[in-house]
Amino acid sequence: MHPVPPSLQRLGFDPSFEALAAPHLADGNAVGRVTRSDRGLLTVATAEGQVRAAFTGRIRRAVAADPVSAPTVGDWVVLREGVVTDVLPRRSALVREDPDETTIGQVLAANVDLVLITTPMTAPPNLRRIERTLALVWQSGAGAAIVATKSDLAEHLEGEVAAIATVALGVPVLTVSTVTGEGLEGVAGLATPGTTIALLGPSGAGKSTLVNALAGEERLATGEIRADGRGRHVTTHRELVTLPGGGLLIDTPGLRTLALWDSDEGLDAAFEDIQTLAASCRFGDCSHSEEPGCAVVAAAAEGTLDSARLEGWRKLRKEQRWLASRRDARLRAQDKAHWKQIHKAQRTKGHR
Repeated sequence: MHPVPPSLQRLGFDPSFEALAAPHLADGNAVGRVTRSDRGLLTVATAEGQVRAAFTGRIRRAVAADPVSAPTVGDWVVLREGVVTDVLPRRSALVREDPDETTIGQVLAANVDLVLITTPMTAPPNLRRIERTLALVWQSGAGAAIVATKSDLAEHLEGEVAAIATVALGVPVLTVSTVTGEGLEGVAGLATPGTTIALLGPSGAGKSTLVNALAGEERLATGEIRADGRGRHVTTHRELVTLPGGGLLIDTPGLRTLALWDSDEGLDAAFEDIQTLAASCRFGDCSHSEEPGCAVVAAAAEGTLDSARLEGWRKLRKEQRWLASRRDARLRAQDKAHWKQIHKAQRTKGHR
């Protein structure tokens, strides 16, 4: 293998990605990392600098069949004459259901090592949203941390952080204020050289402001604070930026909706306490609703399990079952249409 340029190493191009890229790097091909995606055009950081690139028809056809395969921010790609020809296998991928099209996945970011789930302290934390986001993150293969932003505006910060900890099992909860600087050092310490961090959270959570504070300069546009203390939604695209200490951050637009996508394993990880209780249920396929001998329902009745958390789990599990049934129906319809076209072509050929 050829020596890896320092510029690629700083972007997280480690030996595992180098091995994946090696078979492609012949005949003048190059490798780079997607730092931004705009309507089919990618901004790719290469050893020679930033380039704007489209991708091949083969990739477009693959994306049409599976939208989750679409090149996105964080992907490592192979380029030939300024065109993306291949996307290297991903180490992790943050995927949700496309908010505009049901039964279709949408990849938010790729090859993320750590996700910072941002929740603003301008109001009581939305625990159900945190549970949902954690399920998505655990499914992706990345690690997670909770960042309670705008801590200077919290009315009961200690109690709100304690509430978050009850649903973010084993996940660190950091408080930060970009106004006072409190907590910034702790967040910056997570962005070690070559580590890719993604920020996920609702609109107005202060993600772009946090990126700028960590970068030490205005890298991303931010909105003014409203009278109620909440920020205004500004970010409209995903973008990867490098930090002075060598880490990389992916800012994402505020997610108004966050429907899970094929997240059974992530859901089990996010609700590990319920999974542990379920091992004591009388029936192995217990749905934790009305079955006799359900240890989960018993724990909720006794108060050792928050009933609201159980209801949140039920809602997410129901969503997953509904999505699976819709996806199966969609795949059956696609398969039927495919064979219909084949049979039509065969009949047409036979009549010639």
